[in-house]
Amino acid sequence: MKKIITLLICLSIAAVCFAQDDPVVGYWISIDENTNRMTAGWQIYIENNMLYGKILSLADQPRGTIATELRERYDGFPLPGRVNTMQVAGPPWIYGLTKNTRNGEWSGGKIINPEDGKFYNCRIIFRPAGSRAGSRTFTQDMLEMRGEIGLGIGRSQFWRKTDEATASNLWPN
Repeated sequence: MKKIITLLICLSIAAVCFAQDDPVVGYWISIDENTNRMTAGWQIYIENNMLYGKILSLADQPRGTIATELRERYDGFPLPGRVNTMQVAGPPWIYGLTKNTRNGEWSGGKIINPEDGKFYNCRIIFRPAGSRAGSRTFTQDMLEMRGEIGLGIGRSQFWRKTDEATASNLWPN
């Protein structure tokens, strides 16, 4: 019995270590693709083999801002309660993504824009510094955050890698 418990503990530790090796896990700054301005600090994390993302701080809204423009409920939203009464910082606005065969690629989940309540299919691709995608060359590690309404119709934002302190402190003065 002790051997089984020890084996299960070792497998659990290995699974956690493996999950944290994925390059999308960590802290990111979302950048508005039209203005090139920082909008929010995010934490991307894995829980139960699924990828989630939550806002830690906002660049243009005060602490405690409520996501009032949202609907009351969204299919598959991982938290109980009325979504339109939740604070913008904290809940997992990105949820339910599953890992693709290539490291650093996740899809099949959803993203909710907490500013306007729009709900999209979500795909995330890690773009390492020095890589190319189409005509774009990345000079630093980036996440391609793609929201789609279906049939490949959507838009991408490119988020910049950062640390926890920066992602947590974008609040306006």
